[in-house]
Amino acid sequence: MSSSSAPGTALPGSSPTAGTAPLSLCAREPRVPADRLVAEMVPPPRFDSVRFGTYLPDPDQPSQREAVGVLEGFAAGLDGAPAGGARRGFLGFGRGKAPKAPAGPRGVYLDGGYGVGKTHLLASLWHATPAEPSRKAFGTFVELTNLVGALGFQQTVQTLSGHRLLCIDEFELDDPGDTVLVSTLLGRLVEAGVALAATSNTLPGKLGEGRFAAADFLREIQGLSAHFRALRIDGEDYRHRGLPEAPAPHSDEQVTRVAETTGGASLDAFPDLLDHLARVHPSRYGALTDGLTAVCLTGVRPVPDQSTALRLVVLADRLYDREIPVLASGLPFDRLFGEEMLRGGYRKKYFRAISRLTALARDAGRLADA
Repeated sequence: MSSSSAPGTALPGSSPTAGTAPLSLCAREPRVPADRLVAEMVPPPRFDSVRFGTYLPDPDQPSQREAVGVLEGFAAGLDGAPAGGARRGFLGFGRGKAPKAPAGPRGVYLDGGYGVGKTHLLASLWHATPAEPSRKAFGTFVELTNLVGALGFQQTVQTLSGHRLLCIDEFELDDPGDTVLVSTLLGRLVEAGVALAATSNTLPGKLGEGRFAAADFLREIQGLSAHFRALRIDGEDYRHRGLPEAPAPHSDEQVTRVAETTGGASLDAFPDLLDHLARVHPSRYGALTDGLTAVCLTGVRPVPDQSTALRLVVLADRLYDREIPVLASGLPFDRLFGEEMLRGGYRKKYFRAISRLTALARDAGRLADA
C-alpha cells in the first residue's frame, strides 16, 4: 500500500515543515501495488461528504429531484447481500457455472450536461449503498482501464465480481478499443450480480454536444443497454456559462517563494514535468501527488502534442480530486491547448482540464497572498 518517493519527500499523513527545500514531482517514480489501485477506487476527497441530502435540485428542473428519488430507491435495493458471483471450479480454478443474469435493469445511467451534479449524485449513490467500502468501487473510465492494464482482464473480473456496486464516472465514448474492453468487462460483472452506475461524455461532433449522451452510451455498450435505466438530468447548458477566466499567472520569483515557504509544496519547471509524465504510467499519477499540499510550476507554456496533452489531463484530474492548489508562472491555463486541439475529438477533456486547473489556480491565490 505504499509508493516510493524521492529522498526527503513527505509521505501521506506526515506533517511537512515550512522552510525546507521544496519537493519535486520530477524526482518521484512511484511504484503502486495492484491492491492499492483497487483500494483507492472510492469517491475522491472532493466528494467525501456529499450525500443525496446535500444535493440541491434546481426548482426549475424537476428532473433533478426525480433523479434523486430514483437513485435513493436504487441504493436501497442493494441491500448488501453477497453478489451472485460465478461459482468456481475445483479448488477455485476455472469459471465454473455462471449464475443466471439478473432480470430487468441492473444499472443506472445519469444523462446530463456539465454542471448539473452528475458526479455528486454518483458519489452519493456510492455512499448510500448499504455495503462495506471494500465491496463498492468508484472510478473514472480511465482509472478502470488502468486497473485492467495493471491486473489483467481475468483478474479484474475476479476482483470486482464480489462487489455490490461499480460506479464509472466519465465513461469515454471516443476510444472504440477501450469502450469494447470495458463493455465486455461490465457484461461479465453483470453476470456476477454486480450493480452498475455510470455517467459519460458525448461523442465528438454530436448535435447538442455536452448535454445529453444516453443514445450514444447505450449504443456503445451494445448488449448491456437492457441492463441500464437512463435518468435524464436537465440543467443549465455549460455552453451558456463558458469557460471560467483563468487568473493571471504569477512571476517565477513568487512561485519559487511560495514553494520554499509552504510545507509539502512541490516546485518543477513545467516543461520538465511534461517530460516526466511520459515516463510514469497514468495509473500512478495519483501516487505521484502523495503528501503534497501545493504544486508550484514555473514556465507554463502551450502543450506541444496530443499525447502530452492527454497525460496532462489525467494529472489535472488527480490534482482536482485531491484538491491540491496549483500556483504557476508563464501562460494562464486557458492557453494550454492550441485551437486545433480544442476543435478536435478530445476537446471535452481539454476543456475539463482547463476548468479544473483554473479552479486550483484560484485556490492557490491565497498562498501567494500570504
